Parts: sequence; C-alpha cells; structure tokens
Amino acid sequence: GHFPSATFCVLSNRMCAIAVAAVAIWYRQGTIRIPVPMLAFIPCSISNSVSSLAQYESLRYVSFMLQTLSKANKVIPVMLMGRCLNKTVYSCENYVEALLISVGVSVFSLSEHRGGQNFKTNALGTSLLMLYVACDSFTSQWQSRVYKLHTEVDQFHMMLATNLWSTVLTLTALIATGELWVTLIFLRLNPDAIADNVIIAITSATGQLFVFHTIKVFGPVTFMLITTTRQMLSMLLSASAFGHELSFMAYVGAGIVFLTVFGGQVCRSSI
Repeated sequence: GHFPSATFCVLSNRMCAIAVAAVAIWYRQGTIRIPVPMLAFIPCSISNSVSSLAQYESLRYVSFMLQTLSKANKVIPVMLMGRCLNKTVYSCENYVEALLISVGVSVFSLSEHRGGQNFKTNALGTSLLMLYVACDSFTSQWQSRVYKLHTEVDQFHMMLATNLWSTVLTLTALIATGELWVTLIFLRLNPDAIADNVIIAITSATGQLFVFHTIKVFGPVTFMLITTTRQMLSMLLSASAFGHELSFMAYVGAGIVFLTVFGGQVCRSSI
C-alpha cells in the first residue's frame, strides 16, 4: 500500500539534517552552539514544516510533473515576500522574467488536464501546491532576514536551528494525529520502505547544505532561479522512471520557463 504519512517523511528528513548540521558545526567550531536566540528561527521553521508537508501531500492529488514545474512559479511570491520582509527592490526586467515563468507554468498546468478527472481532487492538489509555494517563499526570505540581522549566523547554524524547531513541530503533529504509530507499524510490516525513507532523508539533508549556503551567499531569488534550472532534469528522470508522457503544449510551457531563465542569465552576463 501507500506510505501512510507524509509528515513522517518530513520528520525523517529533519532528523537527518540535524545530524549533518551538528557534525558540521562541531567540525568547524569544536562545539555545537548557536550564537543567537532560538526564537529567531521559529517563523521559518513553521513555514518550512508546512511547506514540506504540503509538497509531499500534493503528490497524492497531482502528478509529479505538474508539481515539479509548479515550483518555478515561486519566483513572483519570493520577490513579493522579499519586498515585504526585507524591503528588497527588483527591476522591471526581474518582474518580466517572473511573469514569463508564470505563463510557462500555466501553459504546462493546462496541458496536464485530462478529461474525466475529479475537479475536487484537482482543486485540493492545486491548493496544496499554492500553500507550498507561499510557505517556501516566506521561508527563504525570512532566513535571508536572519542572516542580515545576525551576521554571525552561518548556513550550518541556520540548518540546525530550523530543523530542531521543525522536528518538534512535526513530531507533535505525528503524535497528536496518531500517524506516528500507524507509520511505525507500516514500516514493521514493509521493511523495504525503511531504505526508501532513509535515502530520501539523506538526499534531503545533502540538498539542504547547498540550499542554506546559496540563500546566505546569493539570496533567495538567485536560489529560486537555480532550483528552476534543475527542474528539467527532474522532469526527464520522472518521465523515464514512471512512463509519464508530455504533450506538445507541455513542452511549450517548459520551453518558456527555461528559455526565460537561461536567456535572462545570458543577457545579464553580457552586460
């Protein structure tokens, strides 16, 4: 059967990330200590937990292809969130690029529609994707805000503190809903799922090392652009592994997104 709890996947990812961050801090400093109050990390921890949960849950209702390209739609929310939280000013060219990427996502989304699908199910999946995008946009901008206010915080401190709070939140949710015991029973009856869960946790923790470093050094919008460029690889891997088929309009939408990202980077580098 299906894995019973997306929240448990989030918990596994967070616990693995805590171990990786703690080892990195100890190796660099000889001690595991976060130089600022832990309260500074609560907002991004909450949004990060909700974002991860919405991302996993959305796969129950929409295709992986749609979820993957929908992530490119984060560019406008990230910019708006940066304007609100950090007073960041973006150029007209930035907003044009954001609009083109959103158009590409919309074209791809429409091409994913199939006759006979349940609208209520689609609406729930779309709502979860919107929640994921909003929370993820807030997370990166809040982390950028913490970096600016507390220059002594590095990416490993951010990774450790954020995941500690997220672990508390997700574990509380698992116990309150009873999903913890259901999932542990599922893993006992399906031991092969343990390896899959561990692999996902390791890859997630490894990815977080690059995520936190990129946000600290280059900022949330640049991070978003980088994640967008890797979506094509995810789409190709998904199509190959699960037999997904892309329509012509899906390729048009994907082309708009990636031509906008790559074209913008080329224009900026030539100036």
